[in-house]
Amino acid sequence: MEILGIDIGGTGIKGAIVNIETGALVSEKHRIPTPKGAMPSDVADEVASLVEHFNWKGKVGCGFPAIVSHGKVLSASNIHQSWKGLQADHLFSQRTGLEFKIVNDADAAGLAAMTYGAGKGQNGTVLMITIGTGLGSGLFHNGVLIPNIELGTIPYKNYKYYETYASDAARKREDLSYKKWGKRFNKFLKFVVLVTSPDLIILGGGASKKIDKFKDQLTVNVRVLPSEFENEAGIVGAAINAK
Repeated sequence: MEILGIDIGGTGIKGAIVNIETGALVSEKHRIPTPKGAMPSDVADEVASLVEHFNWKGKVGCGFPAIVSHGKVLSASNIHQSWKGLQADHLFSQRTGLEFKIVNDADAAGLAAMTYGAGKGQNGTVLMITIGTGLGSGLFHNGVLIPNIELGTIPYKNYKYYETYASDAARKREDLSYKKWGKRFNKFLKFVVLVTSPDLIILGGGASKKIDKFKDQLTVNVRVLPSEFENEAGIVGAAINAK
């Protein structure tokens, strides 16, 4: 079975057709920059453009960078505030004529890892952290998703949130070396370990591809593994969720 998976991020909107029996992409991944300001109408236009690019006519799974409940957006830390309270699944369906299933982007990445990757068959508590514009978090217990655990948006000292202190965007914004940034990210991991007591942490997002540059800074007493899907996890997990 094939489903179109879309991953909406703070800087890019990515999509591909996914074989949800294997987790493999059966098309080339296509990326469109996220419109400046990430307002609903502009994002919906780009989502429609992505659907048209694949000439897709079936179900669509979509990972979204916010707390999402039954297709409704309940938070807006890296997107325009006008998303709050908006029924995103209806907006995208109206723009494309297709059925959309929306899920938190880090939850989507975690679904991919738990179904096909490092978390497959893992009992206990598994925490997925996506490192990108923000710090997404997806929590699983005995393979079951506990949705919308947004640990990156908890306030931290003089920074608005942990993610404004330790995300990949923060590294780029403050021109930090991977060593200096890794120490910041380690502080975030120490916090999430204290809060969730995971048996395994899986890292996803673009920065996970470069784990060798900062893994020496990670001192948490928990196994930390990169996701095999890297920054494609959100696409694959969104497709799984749509099934």
